[in-house]
Amino acid sequence: MSECNHDCSSCKSNCSDRKPTREDFLKPMNKYSNIKRVIGVVSGKGGVGKSLVTCLLASKCAKAGLKVGILDADITGPSVPKSFGVTSRAMQDDECLLPTVADGIKMMSINLLLEDVNSPVVWRGPVISGVIEQFWSDVRWGELDYLFVDMPPGTGDVALTVFQSLPVDGIVIVSTPQDLVKMIVNKAYNMAGMMNVPVLGLVENMSYYVCEDCGKKINIFGESKIDETAQELNLPVLAKLPINPRINKMVDAGRVYDVECNELDEFVSVLKGE
Repeated sequence: MSECNHDCSSCKSNCSDRKPTREDFLKPMNKYSNIKRVIGVVSGKGGVGKSLVTCLLASKCAKAGLKVGILDADITGPSVPKSFGVTSRAMQDDECLLPTVADGIKMMSINLLLEDVNSPVVWRGPVISGVIEQFWSDVRWGELDYLFVDMPPGTGDVALTVFQSLPVDGIVIVSTPQDLVKMIVNKAYNMAGMMNVPVLGLVENMSYYVCEDCGKKINIFGESKIDETAQELNLPVLAKLPINPRINKMVDAGRVYDVECNELDEFVSVLKGE
């Protein structure tokens, strides 16, 4: 029988009657790190350009004078280092892994630790989850205004690990203009709700194509449904990103930092507190 003489449901003592809270599952931040905000970039399915949006957001924030980093949590499909043209392996000191820095952005990815970046990561969920926790606790991130977490697609083990183990302040949901958009967004939205993580808004990638000859916007994948979905969920649409072959070429060349993406300016201004 409990000997507590107070309400254990909300106290921070290690009482037997107290129900676990989200804080109980958080992993400790690296002792040499001071990260002010953690933002997850998620999607309900693969192939929507989630990693691209992560890199563009980080680049925009860095250009705006913020100190930013990227934790590449897409362990089986890492693409962040290549997008920034990073080919060297991550280093470590006597205590910690050291993030690689490119264009002023700190990053950690499994591809920075592999001898061959083309080697597949054939690991089970618990091992992958352990790596994510190490990227948080064992990496010397230093001072950061924002750490962007490039999540794997879906709502599986890794997404659950990130939401439970890292102090995620909010998520950005990335989607595309397809008939399945509502279901895709709802999956990510509902998981965030289950984990008590705020949804900051939606980004629609591949929203339209601008004809280089006439300047007309062409909806290659059909009419966008993101506004309708956002209204139903009472969420803002943070940006609608166009299809631009030049962006693909720049990312393939490791020059994602040089991409101009004015569509994200307003959201980055909010993050900067303007």
